[in-house]
Amino acid sequence: MKTLLTSVALLCCANQVIASDLESAVSLSLPKLEQLYLHLHQNPELSLQEKNTGARLAQELRQLGFDVTDRVGGYGVVGLFKNGLGPTVMIRADTDGLPIIEQTGKSYASKVRVQDANNNTVGVMHGCGHDIHMTSFIGAAEQLIKNKHQWKGTLMMVAQPAEEVGAGAKAMLKEGLFSKFAKPDHVLGLHVSASLPAGKVAISPGYALANVDSVDITVKGQGGHGAYPHTTIDPVVLASRIVLGIQTITSREISPLKPSVITVGSIHGGSKHNIISNEVKLQLTLRSYDREVRDQQIAALKRLTQGVAISAGLPADKAPVVYVHESESIPSTYNDPELANAVTASIKNELGEENVVKADPVMAGEDFGLFGRTVENVPITIFWLGGVNPQDYAAAQKNGTVLPSLHSSKFAPDYPLALQTGVRAMTASALDLFNQ
Repeated sequence: MKTLLTSVALLCCANQVIASDLESAVSLSLPKLEQLYLHLHQNPELSLQEKNTGARLAQELRQLGFDVTDRVGGYGVVGLFKNGLGPTVMIRADTDGLPIIEQTGKSYASKVRVQDANNNTVGVMHGCGHDIHMTSFIGAAEQLIKNKHQWKGTLMMVAQPAEEVGAGAKAMLKEGLFSKFAKPDHVLGLHVSASLPAGKVAISPGYALANVDSVDITVKGQGGHGAYPHTTIDPVVLASRIVLGIQTITSREISPLKPSVITVGSIHGGSKHNIISNEVKLQLTLRSYDREVRDQQIAALKRLTQGVAISAGLPADKAPVVYVHESESIPSTYNDPELANAVTASIKNELGEENVVKADPVMAGEDFGLFGRTVENVPITIFWLGGVNPQDYAAAQKNGTVLPSLHSSKFAPDYPLALQTGVRAMTASALDLFNQ
């Protein structure tokens, strides 16, 4: 860390001093951060199984001087560093991996294999960049502690498990995250982007990510021989009608000014060529931003499926069953515009205006949004951190090739540049929030 300039210089040109010092300080800490990244990348754990990951992050925070509590809401970790009177700034990172066999061909690729909840042997990979998130999280904590003379307040570091199954934020909040530990004045997060070059950051003020609901539909019928369809009520035909009818919910019932997606991701029914089955099962994902649109989607699904069954002459006891997995539902992520604009200004000042862009909202989901939907009504903002090697990104733009997406077995971020950018962006944002 460079020697601090005079207090006069700090008062007059604080942002410039921090930016200059921060860039060099992060460069010095990068080798150690890369080692942490490689460890986390090679030792991923599935959702709700993040025992060792949580322990490692707790150890890192304790070494930095945080008051640490682990096993919060499962394998979540909360670290508090009180540094005088001032605001409380919470920084969050998610910790779980995905059941994917890594196929990046990297020398450091994950080789982990485990048994999942159904006793199937699966690979485990940080295919959504949570290893980048966690390492940036520790890097920012380190820089903020080293620069604790430049801010006052409480730094709240939250390592959250089970993001991929929509359970971690709920569990930590239910266990009293904002009551037992601290009520933050601001909540910050970042997420790696597979469509943005490393070295850049993108932010979407307002809606950033979508409501997500998983819905199962069981379509019942009256089975029989395939040669005598007139003696049956074929659930395959009914399910087909439902799939086609679903397309009109977004196109004809919901305002075209309000985003809505209903995707049938799975359809299963029947066992043999010449047997008309008694049942077909559908699995859907629903996406939206407005709560009213989400409720309208579900109500329309129930009405439409009921109508198809009635039109086919099915009795009431064979009506389709529409089941919404409420425990897995997560709300849209709404970036508080004032906070998002402040974070944007901080990151532009740190990285340069050309490296910060405005992001469009996406229909992916993130349980980060739950931190902004408690009774405390805390402002939150999550930003996208570029993860694609800049040369690969430029080549893809030139040739029209498709880059590996998040959740792809071939997603391999440019981790040295992404980490350096993430630590600088998060640290600069937190410093400015402490010193508003």
